[in-house]
Amino acid sequence: AEKEAAARSWRYGVFARLARTHGYDHVVTGHTASDRAETLLYNLIRGSGADGLQALSWQRSLAENTQKIYVTRPILQLTRQETGEFCRGLEIPVWYDSSNDDLQYRRNRIRQELMPYVRSHFNPSVETVLAQTAEILTAEVAYLDSQTNRLYSEIVHPLADGWCLDRAVFRQTPLALQRRVARRLLQLVLSKQTTFEHINKLVFLADAPNHSQTDPFPGGFIARVEHDQIKLVQYRH
Repeated sequence: AEKEAAARSWRYGVFARLARTHGYDHVVTGHTASDRAETLLYNLIRGSGADGLQALSWQRSLAENTQKIYVTRPILQLTRQETGEFCRGLEIPVWYDSSNDDLQYRRNRIRQELMPYVRSHFNPSVETVLAQTAEILTAEVAYLDSQTNRLYSEIVHPLADGWCLDRAVFRQTPLALQRRVARRLLQLVLSKQTTFEHINKLVFLADAPNHSQTDPFPGGFIARVEHDQIKLVQYRH
């Protein structure tokens, strides 16, 4: 998984450098509905919320240095089989990446083993169905992000030694938004990737008694209740 992530980061880094060199503001890729379905399954299996399951948006920002550069994926609605048939019909050569056959990579196992099994035994249109699910989640995540941005700016405030969260408002907030605000806040201070367990520890304090506190998070911060506030500060022995 780490090798795959590193390769992906390198690849998009090259795209960004080439785009800047030539003055392009869009990088167009050939990702299909099949890629989107496989990415959704991959993220679901390793553990992900809705953000990871939206899987491959039609367009996203690639770099924002001196110019905005976007990755655009214009054929996400078509499956890999459909794009192949289209190319063959027009006698367009199709280049096959032999590294896709290497089953040491989990994504390839999903493509070569899991997807054919699901297609054969459960749903022959599984790629289209999962890609549509990703499309639905993309719109829902965009809405949740906008609500999270609004709420976060309203209830989270910096302190000299950490952060403060308005517990009175946080307590009345739907759980989905509580978790998203908690995740964003924890990402500022945690020394490791934020997990579901970390988020739940912070969310639990919304209704906890006064002076309740968490054990230290990775990075040495704790969250504690002080009346109508939750403070996220460095733990001191």
